[in-house]
Amino acid sequence: MVESNNFTKEIENPLGVKPVSKLIRTFAIPSIVSMLVGSLYNIVDQFFIGQKVGELGNAATNIAFPLSISSIAIALLFGIGGASTFNLNMGKKRKEEAKRFMANAAVMSLICGIVLAVIAEIFLDKMLIFFGSSKDILPYASVYTRITAIGFPMLIFSTTAAHLIRADGRPQVSMLCNLVGAIVNTILDAIFVFKFNMGMQGAALATIIGQYVSAILALYYLVNAKTVKIGLKDLKLQKKYIIPTMELGVAPCINQLAMMLVQIVLNNSLKHYGSLSIYGAETTIAVVGIATKVNSVFMSFVIGMSQGLQPIASFNYGAGKYKRVMEVYKKTCKISFVMAVIAWIAFIMFPRQIISVFGKSSSDMYYLFAVRYFRIYLFFTMLNFLQPITSNFFTSLGKAKIGGFLSLTRQIIFLLPLIIILPLFAGIDGIMFAGPVADLMAALASLFFVIREFKRLTRMQN
Repeated sequence: MVESNNFTKEIENPLGVKPVSKLIRTFAIPSIVSMLVGSLYNIVDQFFIGQKVGELGNAATNIAFPLSISSIAIALLFGIGGASTFNLNMGKKRKEEAKRFMANAAVMSLICGIVLAVIAEIFLDKMLIFFGSSKDILPYASVYTRITAIGFPMLIFSTTAAHLIRADGRPQVSMLCNLVGAIVNTILDAIFVFKFNMGMQGAALATIIGQYVSAILALYYLVNAKTVKIGLKDLKLQKKYIIPTMELGVAPCINQLAMMLVQIVLNNSLKHYGSLSIYGAETTIAVVGIATKVNSVFMSFVIGMSQGLQPIASFNYGAGKYKRVMEVYKKTCKISFVMAVIAWIAFIMFPRQIISVFGKSSSDMYYLFAVRYFRIYLFFTMLNFLQPITSNFFTSLGKAKIGGFLSLTRQIIFLLPLIIILPLFAGIDGIMFAGPVADLMAALASLFFVIREFKRLTRMQN
């Protein structure tokens, strides 16, 4: 009998038997690296553009950023959704269903990427003006975005595939696909922007070449999945696979779309209130663009941790191992809190040094606004891990409604109204103070829901 139990445990999925701490390291580290690589595309472009083009170039990448966010939103819709449905079905030993969820998610991501690229090319200038571009910024933003839009299908597909490959139990491969593309982007950025003096065009070309490299690698590994074998018949789009995938991917997707909406409102508010302030519109847009990209590095750690949590929580919830579900959430939050404190210290103590990395400015107002923005807007960075991790936690359990609601709390329910209302009374300062208020309220909402869920899981475990 003992031998039989040992044999059963031996062949059981590692997600259900290996120590949670080890699983978190196995899945979270590659996820973090993958997310950092995604941020690296933006950071590298920002660095080279800032050094070569200057303040207007930095502002232009901020104006173009909503389209990049929309690409990631689509990728998470099918990536997180596809990974969740795949792992939930694998946990229930429905292998055939699992691989069809995976295949449908990959195909849908590519189709949506093509649609987004076509829309962006047709309506580009109108979209950039809507995103908050001024007349001085528009030429730079238009040149950059018209090229990067060509890469949207590959960006969306490779990001989606990375999640699916990770769910297949190969997080290191997922990391490799993104890392190779980022390295290619970085090398080509230096060559195109500095050696060939191509400016915004060079940075954009380097970006899409890196994205195509990542997508080709991801396609190869996805076709050669480890736990399932995808056939042509699995690629046939079916509503019964697409809808559940989108339902479980809607929370992280909404979170990104909320970020996009906030970014658009924020850019327009900065253009208006910045022009009325001592700083000027272009300065405020450029600084906030850099701060957003820098903060995205920290958020890459957090989102990477939440993505590393996903297959572990999904499988164990599907298998009825609720104690392990709670354990993975707690340990994920502990690690993320340490990261958040480190980021908070950097933002509060070294804002001028951080902003100077992305190009120098002769304006004292540029540095004055940068220091104030980092120290005020990002004041509650140490709490910003709670909302994305908790939202993805509920999504991993198949609770799409709660996950979706939590994904809306910081960006839509709290931050967006505050960005609109507070500047009416405090001008540009109102925009800065909207950040920490929204961060605190979103963290409290996340704690409320997760405490309630833990009580339910404890009763079910007993």
